Amino acid sequence: TILGETHEEEDEILPRKDYESLDYDRCINDPYLEVLEGMDNKKAQRYEAVKWVLVFAIGVCTGLVGLFVDFFVRLFTQLKFRLVQSSVEECSEKGCLALSLLELLGFNLTFVFLASLLVLIQPVAAGSGIPEIKCYLNGVKVPGVVRLRTVVCKALGVLFSVAGGLFVGKEGPMIHSGAVVGAGLPQFQSISLRKIQFNFPYFRSDRDKRDFVSAGAAAGVAAAFGAPIGGTLFSLEEGSSFWNQGLTWKVLFCSMAATFTLNFFRSGIQFGSWGSFQLPGLLNFGEFKCSESDKKCHLWTAVDLGFFILMGIVGGLLGATFNCLNKRLARYRMRNVHPKPKLVRVLESLLVSLTTTVVVFVASMVLGECRQMSSTSRSGNDTLSLQDISEDINSSIKTFFCPNETYNDMATLFFNPQESAILQLFHQDGTFSPVTLSLFFLLYFLLSCWTYGISVPSGLFVPSLLCGAAFGRLVANLLKSYIGLDHIYSGTFALLGAAAFLGGVVRMTISLTVILIESTNEITYGLPIMITLMVAKWTGDFFNKGIYDIHVNLRGVPLLEWETEVEMDKLRASDIMEPNLTYVYPHTRIQSLVSILRTTVHHAFPVVTENRGNERDFMKGNQLISNNIKFKKCSILTRAGEQRKRSQSMKSYPSSELRNMCDEHITTEEPPEKEDLLQQMLERRYTPYPNLYPDQSPSEEWTMEERFRPLTFHGLILRSQLVTLLDRGVCYSESQSSASQPRLSHAEMSEDYPRYPDIHDLDLTLLNPRMIVDVTPYMNPSPFTVSPNTHVSQVFNLFRTMGLRHLPVVNAVGEIVGIITRHNLTHEFLQARLRQHYQTI
Repeated sequence: TILGETHEEEDEILPRKDYESLDYDRCINDPYLEVLEGMDNKKAQRYEAVKWVLVFAIGVCTGLVGLFVDFFVRLFTQLKFRLVQSSVEECSEKGCLALSLLELLGFNLTFVFLASLLVLIQPVAAGSGIPEIKCYLNGVKVPGVVRLRTVVCKALGVLFSVAGGLFVGKEGPMIHSGAVVGAGLPQFQSISLRKIQFNFPYFRSDRDKRDFVSAGAAAGVAAAFGAPIGGTLFSLEEGSSFWNQGLTWKVLFCSMAATFTLNFFRSGIQFGSWGSFQLPGLLNFGEFKCSESDKKCHLWTAVDLGFFILMGIVGGLLGATFNCLNKRLARYRMRNVHPKPKLVRVLESLLVSLTTTVVVFVASMVLGECRQMSSTSRSGNDTLSLQDISEDINSSIKTFFCPNETYNDMATLFFNPQESAILQLFHQDGTFSPVTLSLFFLLYFLLSCWTYGISVPSGLFVPSLLCGAAFGRLVANLLKSYIGLDHIYSGTFALLGAAAFLGGVVRMTISLTVILIESTNEITYGLPIMITLMVAKWTGDFFNKGIYDIHVNLRGVPLLEWETEVEMDKLRASDIMEPNLTYVYPHTRIQSLVSILRTTVHHAFPVVTENRGNERDFMKGNQLISNNIKFKKCSILTRAGEQRKRSQSMKSYPSSELRNMCDEHITTEEPPEKEDLLQQMLERRYTPYPNLYPDQSPSEEWTMEERFRPLTFHGLILRSQLVTLLDRGVCYSESQSSASQPRLSHAEMSEDYPRYPDIHDLDLTLLNPRMIVDVTPYMNPSPFTVSPNTHVSQVFNLFRTMGLRHLPVVNAVGEIVGIITRHNLTHEFLQARLRQHYQTI
């Protein structure tokens, strides 16, 4: 297959990373309830007012980031093209075009080299950042994705990437930059700038940060396209996985703030008239308007809808081809480029820059045709004057090697900034040769596909729009020349071609429709844009996924879609859960907690008690109840091995008392085989964790079923909470009651957010390992739970809509039998369990 997905499971050697989840679900423990009890209406209103102020600040800062990028991109690009163009004009007579090429190479390679160096500093700054932000808003923690260093490297890197002549855009990185601003600004602190610390204890949770990131991503779209409503819909459709009614208004307000901040400063700097608001976004499509002399011209007619549908089909096919080729390139990079030293990535970026520069220069000099200038192009045009500020409109028309009153159509497209080339295709009354448009489309298609994925910050919106605009303009020329449809408006076909190709690549619908309508400021284009994007998406989805989803899958991110497949309902919660539980008791010794935290990587632990008083009631054969014993019997060997690891790790505990205690239980013999391990476990008669109550110690007469009896579920406690309790010495001795244990407030529990200390970095020499920690005030006593017989679709919907990280599976009598996490609900995991289900049947 050329366009379709290929399943090469045997050859799949791409790296996989165990991505963590974010804690979107609230932990309703005692410290949190104390905060709620102290919250009256006035405090709640002040809290909400602070949110609005921060949302406005995020929009303003995102607009300023866009202003910074746009200003320096224009500065460097104008400097580069001015010097190279004067060199070309001189060397065209003297025969020294090689010198002009070297000058252009010098500029481009230097800029791209700087962009690659910035990505080496912060690797997550590479690419557009949209897949990473989509994963973050889905609940996946991508390391470093919202750090201050990331936004600095992203903004500077995309500046140099675009100025370096690569076929990339700055709109995608603007979305990432806005998301980073949204994540960092409300925290009033930074890991990179540790000296900047403010006592601001609010919004210190993944749930609050998620909402601000959603607003920042929308502000990035709004600043890029001047489309605040489109930015809001983009965050809703493509970005955020969790939404509420109150967030809609805040996100729209943030997008408006970003748009008008950028508009205010750009209009003042470029036009000198502050407050005129003439440049709404970084990318301006201009005004679509027929010439007054052409009475037959219409922007579009009902007959044109048929051509738009065909263009949507072709755009979907082209987008699917683009995605398939880029996916193969990304796989090749992961296998052959990324494992090598980082310098190889810089060399690849320089190779792409070298090839792009040579192709642009040679194509502009050799492949262009001299076309007659129209009267509007010679005299100036109000539509295009918005793009050209200080010079006449003719500055964007290149006359390389062409006589007077003519222009080089290929050089006009290649030897201009991408935004100017898009405006030329949308509004230039002069014609472009079909051969020129075909060659330009082919070269731009291949080079932009090769470029997306290299180690530089790069967006995909503008290259896709420019490539699609060339395709649409080519269709218009063919219809005029060979079918005789003189009434059609070429700008409309260029716009719809751009929409078809971009929709075929990214597979966005409603948000992209609104973005294009707001960018054109022409509501009459709503119907054709919507139809074209819909057809392009349907056609592309027949072959593969959108470009962002493809890159998410390649990185192995456990992204959860909106819903599961119908056949997954053949599975139950008991089929996909993890039965090998690592649990803690409500009152647990420090030695046990340290051992658990050092020997596991779990981020939450069920808080349980063993129900021994009603032993006979649990053995009556009830299927729901006996499930627990079945799962425990299956995991005996796993738990026995885990116990041995914990005992060994406890020897490293910095207390001589605990080391002596561990030495009594650990032998220096080689680890026995599995059969001997089971026998040893049954003979030694110890439970998986040290028990606190002597009267509940194992009896010699207990059977294996009695040892692994059901566990009564009381709540969940997070790893970060346990580490915080140990770090602050929250415990009590056996001679005291649990009431004597120190109490931590909610602010103290979240003080170290978002980077809680690691258990291996704690200094525990002052803690007595025999001390006891009462975890009940800090656990979540009422998390969401499901029955073992719950259908997978119900489990998925609950997990997905509530933004959960852990979902305990509890039977009919309150006994926990397993736990479900994000990795148990991924498409690959469910498919594997479904195959096992069929084999069992």
